[in-house]
Amino acid sequence: MSQNIEQHELYENARYRIKQKKRLYFHFIVFLVGSVFLIILNKIFKVGETLIENWFVWAIILWFFLFILHVINVFVTKKFMDRNWEREQIEKLVKKQKLKIAELEKESLKKIEEEQKLIESKKKENQQNSLNKE
Repeated sequence: MSQNIEQHELYENARYRIKQKKRLYFHFIVFLVGSVFLIILNKIFKVGETLIENWFVWAIILWFFLFILHVINVFVTKKFMDRNWEREQIEKLVKKQKLKIAELEKESLKKIEEEQKLIESKKKENQQNSLNKE
């Protein structure tokens, strides 16, 4: 049963990575077509030439920067911080929380024991005081 779950997780992870890469490649195609479109707008149709002569260069540089961020996200960040990494981080946090809960339980048990000892000692004192008065 667990092997089926593992295979399913591997399949889902592979499908997720393929979807990420597919989006990246689509972004690259849109970037190329969009860059050509911006060049044509500026050079042939003279759009925006009154403001800045080669404004398309800045637009393409900005878009290229965003594309590079997308590449880093897909091939660097997501590769190392995938679902296995997330699972490990969750397991670490759960383990820390369990340890903290265990420590708090030990502390509370110690306090309860101390309080019970105080109560018992007070009861004994009261009993001795009442015996001494008689």
